[in-house]
Amino acid sequence: MFTMKTFAYLRVSGMGQVDGDGFTRQHEAIARYASSHGITIEQTFREEGVSGTKELENRPALQELLLAIESGDVRMVLIEALNRLARDLMVQETILGDLRKRGITVVSVTEPDLCSDDPSRKLMRQIFGAIAEYDKSMIVLKLRGARQRMKARTGRCEGAKAFGTASGHRPTIERILNLRSAGMAVDTIAETLNAEGMKSKSGGKWYGSSVRNVLMREGNAA
Repeated sequence: MFTMKTFAYLRVSGMGQVDGDGFTRQHEAIARYASSHGITIEQTFREEGVSGTKELENRPALQELLLAIESGDVRMVLIEALNRLARDLMVQETILGDLRKRGITVVSVTEPDLCSDDPSRKLMRQIFGAIAEYDKSMIVLKLRGARQRMKARTGRCEGAKAFGTASGHRPTIERILNLRSAGMAVDTIAETLNAEGMKSKSGGKWYGSSVRNVLMREGNAA
């Protein structure tokens, strides 16, 4: 018989609560849910004395849980309630969103479906989506503005500069021109340059196509 496996995540916000009944209460609620749904709890992760307002990067136990998930086959996490994941709605949605992107299902054993159409949660997801779209649009506008300012200042706007714009490139260009004048094909020129240890613009090997580009820029038929 197939048994679903899961991790359990528990949290208390103050160090004074570590020895209290918080962990016991959470563990018992999760254990009851797992037993009634045929789920096996593979491992329990306890966040001791961590505020519910802290996001994922400030949760050592949650980070350990994610590492365990990445190295295994468990894709479900049980929590007692959403306020154990986080008290702040934005922090809840941030952590839930990150876990969903990792393919992890989070189940609150005392609350409804976390993906429900609860107005507050739906509004928060819409806000996050709008912020992401706004950030993307701002990046596009900034890049476009930078290109327009460069064009207004220099009369042109281009990407990466071609081979030959640096003074150190000239000896290689002269070598390419001499080899071409001797009747050598572009692929053979590339092989010769590589054999002689001459580097391309990227610092790597030469190819026939890159040799042809240099010849065309120098006004030589390739």
